[in-house]
Amino acid sequence: MCALAHRQGVTMPVAFPPQFLWGASTAPHQIEGNNVNSDFWANEGRHPGMERSGDACDSYHRYSEDMQLLADAGFNSYRFGIEWARIEPARGHFSNAELAHYRRMIDTAKELGLEPVVTLQHFTTPRWFAENGGWLADDAPQLFGAYVERVCSILGDVNWVATINEPNMLAMMASMAQLMASAEASDWQSPTVEHSSNGESESAPSRPSVLPDPDPAIGRRLIAAHEIARGTVRRLTSAKVGWTVANGALVARPGCDEVLDRVQYVREDMYLEASRADDFVGVQSYSSQWVGPDGVEPHPPHPDNTLVNTAYRPDALAIAVRHTAAVTDGTPVLVTENGIAVTDDRRRIAYTGEALKGLAETMQDGVDVRGYLHWSLLDNFEWGHWEPTFGLVAVDRETFVRSPKPSLQWLGEVARTGKVA
Repeated sequence: MCALAHRQGVTMPVAFPPQFLWGASTAPHQIEGNNVNSDFWANEGRHPGMERSGDACDSYHRYSEDMQLLADAGFNSYRFGIEWARIEPARGHFSNAELAHYRRMIDTAKELGLEPVVTLQHFTTPRWFAENGGWLADDAPQLFGAYVERVCSILGDVNWVATINEPNMLAMMASMAQLMASAEASDWQSPTVEHSSNGESESAPSRPSVLPDPDPAIGRRLIAAHEIARGTVRRLTSAKVGWTVANGALVARPGCDEVLDRVQYVREDMYLEASRADDFVGVQSYSSQWVGPDGVEPHPPHPDNTLVNTAYRPDALAIAVRHTAAVTDGTPVLVTENGIAVTDDRRRIAYTGEALKGLAETMQDGVDVRGYLHWSLLDNFEWGHWEPTFGLVAVDRETFVRSPKPSLQWLGEVARTGKVA
């Protein structure tokens, strides 16, 4: 039972159930390095201010070291992705060597006592898929399904599979790409870096104050692809299957409930509704925003804003989880991403502690939450930028030496004890 007890004026620790998953998340393109067959690699460096991923964190070769850090700290789970562009570098050509590589990753996680949570598509696609029309191509869902069917050959004993990471953000990124293509030599606009502010990062790139709405046409294709993949995973494995959705923890200004409903549907709820038939839904939330009469309001400048210029809002996770549970009619929740981009690791610990207390309260109120996976294990490539640091572990980009931060040990202690003071 998850509870927040008060005895004689003393706040007791928040307790989580013993079977709860505790871990951290990563994405292949952001940490592996040299993902040369992907659509994102092909576009890196084409816009002013856009950095290249390059060797990234060299986790393609150092995954065992990364997993060992998690296991030694006390975690029991690790979410990582399989890179479609490596598995199918050319249409219809599947690499057995790359399938074997990711199978070794699964085996390593299990040997270390880490429950693997495997993501099948995390933003990037093979270059040939993008050149074929991407997700708007008539056969896009079927092409993704063929890839998923081949990957299922290595997932026989995996218990958690996420088909697509943040399809709503993926559709939004496609909308941004169309906007940027129409502007010659436009500055790169990372989907994870908000508008400039006077927060921690004065050098963060400028961008529109509010991200564009996801393209519903792409969203519908992604839902179709997810449904095909879900059926394939269920047919060929015994894994729980779902997908992860970016949740903005949007809150209506007085009198703006109808605006919120309209905005939230195209940004989140159409994807959450598609999770009603899933075994779980991944909640990914970092901050909260107001919705006023004109729609989503930009994060106002504030000294506490993060390195990606979002507001410091640890309460966002509870808002997101409650909203997800309501829209999905109670699909079990797995928090697959929650974190903060800061240089001061004490703020990361404070933020995460408050977020977990809010998560515990949602569980006490009856929301079925199965685990918490922090974003991210490593400081990594943040989709065009290296400055934002979300990691529990710092990485030297020249030597690839891993340096655990105090937050890794702090969250690992939470994982071991199931308690947040």
